[in-house]
Amino acid sequence: MGHAAFLAPEKTAAEVNYDATLYFPLDRYPETGDHIRDAIAAGHSSVCTVDRHGAEANREEALKGYPTKTGYDRDEWPMAMCEEGGAGADIRYISPSDNRGAGSWVGN
Repeated sequence: MGHAAFLAPEKTAAEVNYDATLYFPLDRYPETGDHIRDAIAAGHSSVCTVDRHGAEANREEALKGYPTKTGYDRDEWPMAMCEEGGAGADIRYISPSDNRGAGSWVGN
């Protein structure tokens, strides 16, 4: 399992505990970036312990009570692929192009 810290403004001493640190490209995916920043500011984790096997269950739990809306994706933070994701995740409706582009960027 890997760990990643998101949106860290500068490298901290704590980052030595992580396998990777991702600096999210806010200029490329502003809606997703704003969502991540706001969710972290509201108390959600800035760390993602990668757990791809749990992603489907986490996504199902996170999105309960958030119906689909035409023209929008439901973005969750922490992401479903994170051990920290799932029930209680912060959900925001954002444009599909921003959400899917950001997901592709993180996946790569």
